[in-house]
This record gives sequence, C-alpha cells and structure tokens, in this order.
Amino acid sequence: MRKIVFDIETANIFSDVGSADPAALDLAVIGIYDSETDAYSTFLQNELKNLWPILERADMLIGFYSENFDLPLLNKYYPGDLSKIGHLDILKEIRKQYGRGMKLDQLAEGTLGRKKSGHGLEATKWWKDGKTEEVRKYCLDDVRITKAIYDYAVANQKLLFKEGKELKEIKLDTSDWEKPGDNKMTFSMGF
Repeated sequence: MRKIVFDIETANIFSDVGSADPAALDLAVIGIYDSETDAYSTFLQNELKNLWPILERADMLIGFYSENFDLPLLNKYYPGDLSKIGHLDILKEIRKQYGRGMKLDQLAEGTLGRKKSGHGLEATKWWKDGKTEEVRKYCLDDVRITKAIYDYAVANQKLLFKEGKELKEIKLDTSDWEKPGDNKMTFSMGF
C-alpha cells in the first residue's frame, strides 16, 4: 500500500484573504513522505505538476487536520478531485474516538518526546520574508512528526499528549487505518 503523509504551509492567513475558507488561501509549500520511495519531498506551487502523479498513484493520504484544511486548499490547484483518494485525517480519528481534538504539538511532545520546530504563523511570516528554505524545512518537520505519530498509533493503538504537565493517553482503534479503501483515483491529467 502506497501511503503519502502530507502537510501544507500557506503563503497567507485567513485575515489576509477575508475568509475562513481554506481554499481562499494560497499554497506556499506542500511536504510529503512517500512510503513507496521512503523519501521526503517538498513542492512549491509552481512544482505541483510533479506532485500530481505521486498523489494519483497513492492508496492513502495521511494528514493532521487535513480533511478540513489541507485537502480543500490543495484541491483548488488540482484539476480533478483529490478526495477520491483514500484519506486518513489523524485529528478526525482522535476526535471520533476520544471526543475532542488537540494540537499536533501536544501529540508530538507526549508521544514522541519532542516539540514542533515552530508554528504555522511563523512559517507564513518566513514565506513573506522570502525564507523559502526555512518554510520547506518546517513543513517537512511537520510531515516527519505526523508520520511518526501515525506509525506509533498503528503500532500501539494509542497516542499520548501533554496537557499542562500531565501526560494523557488516547486509546485508538487503528484496525481499519491500513485497509485499502474503495476510493479509486480517476486520472485527470495525461502523464
């Protein structure tokens, strides 16, 4: 099964565009981990043509808050419908099974013993300041954390998170996470 773990950083924020719709934002960088090649990559907006063949051949996309943010934004650039690819949003699964959400940073600290390297607003500022390589690095750091959290959850049927100084456990049923879905990609581009 070819899994793509992904994360997006934006070139602007909601207050810049006067909308709470993720598709109103502009993509700065998308970072991915491709299980088929065991490699991490980033793509700028003008490089998306190189990303589409990878996504179109994926069995599953994995993200954190990706169903309501990353996918709608990325779909704005794609000439087809990326929601046709199997998709797992870790935050959605946590909300479904634990009853509430939390930040990726809380999960990174609790489960992995480390904090994120920054936050999205910093990345947007770096982008506006022309620090493209810093945004790429930050985005891939989030992809690495998302992949590690996913792998830990599948192996242990749980995640841990920090709330204040307290470490709490989220029991997760991940038995369906790696089953191929019925989603079949319709290739919309002639590669």
